[in-house]
Amino acid sequence: MKNTFLIILLSFTTTIFSQEKKVITQEVEINSLIKGTLFSPEKDIKQTKLVILIAGSGPTNRNGNSMVGGVNNSLKFLAEGLAQNGIAVFSYDKRIFAQMLNKTMDEKTLSFEDFINDAKDVIAYYKSQKKYSKIIIAGHSEGSLIGMAAANGTVDGYVSLSGAGRPIDEVISEQVVKNSPSMKEAVDKDFVLLKEGKTFENKNPLLASLFRESVQPYMISWIKYNPQNEIKKLSIPILIINGTKDLQVPPSDAELLNKANPKSELKIIENMNHIFKEIKNDEDNVKSYSDSKLPVVPELIDTMTTFVNSI
Repeated sequence: MKNTFLIILLSFTTTIFSQEKKVITQEVEINSLIKGTLFSPEKDIKQTKLVILIAGSGPTNRNGNSMVGGVNNSLKFLAEGLAQNGIAVFSYDKRIFAQMLNKTMDEKTLSFEDFINDAKDVIAYYKSQKKYSKIIIAGHSEGSLIGMAAANGTVDGYVSLSGAGRPIDEVISEQVVKNSPSMKEAVDKDFVLLKEGKTFENKNPLLASLFRESVQPYMISWIKYNPQNEIKKLSIPILIINGTKDLQVPPSDAELLNKANPKSELKIIENMNHIFKEIKNDEDNVKSYSDSKLPVVPELIDTMTTFVNSI
């Protein structure tokens, strides 16, 4: 991790008005690869605590929106809600956004450790400011595991949001087999090679996007991290959150994390899906991924607020 950080605070800020409470937003650049938004409560005092949000897998930005999916603003709504409750939040774009903008993106060179180190850089930057009384990491989906690895010995609290409780090969295999049972043997065979640290030529067109050669090195670096092992290392307050309508990571994964670290707090939110939206009818679940106006479940904001305030 670099010891020196390029710190640039752009000269403009914006104010969000909601429920008569103001949220001040400010663009912050940690270094050339990490840029994000700082959401601050109107009254930013010495006792203010900071939550650092880490986005999920793929090209996902600070607002929780993916370049390959719809705009749902899940992380943006969560950050605003916490800031309205007096908690500062920093949410940042993954490094691949800066790399694509600079035309330096090379999928073959990406590693899971890159994202862990990015999270550590963000933590170090805000710790060096000595502005916040406590710093809490909150990682969503893939960001849950990134946050676990970055949080050890560096922050005051940790939150897993819809995070897997099993190694990623098990999660992906389950998802693929659920939709295409006939692919189980091929998927398992390929993951055996990746777990051995070996790349291979994918000859199955149905698995081209999953096992394309350029992404295999990243998969190898990701598989090495078992969430249950990582969460055992944490001795800080832990909150594990999942929803009953999560199509990607079932509540049973949250229960595995809770079992791995029994001192953690577990919260299963009824009718909440993977991107924190309330789903009353199953047919609305996928639609919510591209609904930019549907708010996040208020219970999520309340649960996180209570946890952060308890630290």
